[in-house]
Amino acid sequence: MAEVLTCRDLSIGYVHGNSSRLVQKGLTVSIESSEFVSLLGPNGCGKSTLLRSLCGLQPLLDGEVLIEGKPLQHYSLAQRARRFAIVLSDNISIDGCTVREMVAMGRYPYLGRFGNLTDSDEKAIDEAMRAVSVQAMADRHLSHLSDGERQRVMIAKALAQDTPLIFLDEPTSHLDLTNRVEVMLLLRNLAHDLHRSILLSTHELELSLRLSDRIWLMQPSLGGLQYGTPQELLSGGVIQRMFNHPDFSITVDGSVRVNKETER
Repeated sequence: MAEVLTCRDLSIGYVHGNSSRLVQKGLTVSIESSEFVSLLGPNGCGKSTLLRSLCGLQPLLDGEVLIEGKPLQHYSLAQRARRFAIVLSDNISIDGCTVREMVAMGRYPYLGRFGNLTDSDEKAIDEAMRAVSVQAMADRHLSHLSDGERQRVMIAKALAQDTPLIFLDEPTSHLDLTNRVEVMLLLRNLAHDLHRSILLSTHELELSLRLSDRIWLMQPSLGGLQYGTPQELLSGGVIQRMFNHPDFSITVDGSVRVNKETER
């Protein structure tokens, strides 16, 4: 399968004036077409920094990002908007904005100079809303939606953008258990059924191990990144070592087992 995203020897971090702070280095990894990939790791290891760097929202300290074989910096902003969509963890609410109007914003890379939606744009909006089951709430205001409903709308907006690659930063962070499972299942199905490559950062360990095609496991303290299928990382003990804790353990099938002494 073709690689949609390729990272070569990345160093990521923050630039402050003439100085920089390194967060991770030596990151080499890729995503293929229609893959559902979860980025896991402890707080502070650099998951959000990596996502923002891959999107060009903050500069790389070193290395190269390729989108469909072409260096990211060679794409204009308009071209990037046709190659990847971004769903950040911030709750977005615009006064008076309806669900359909928000999803329609995903079509901005394709609008002409007057910004008018064409029949093909309207069709893309309808298909995106149908794919995430929000068509029945098209006329509702965002401010009247639950967190789970709002997250579905933001995913629909990304789908309407019609890109081969979608990035999501902790899309389940504000959701209850039912909505967390539903969103993770939805994203996995969208990747496979609509042939979108999806990369999300998340703390949903068990769901990621059950649903992801591959895992990117971010190490703490400049330890880099390991990747593979969930079973490869579990059978090799990589996941267990990363989340080693005296109160619980990770089984070879990806379940969390609480130690009996801790239960008492």
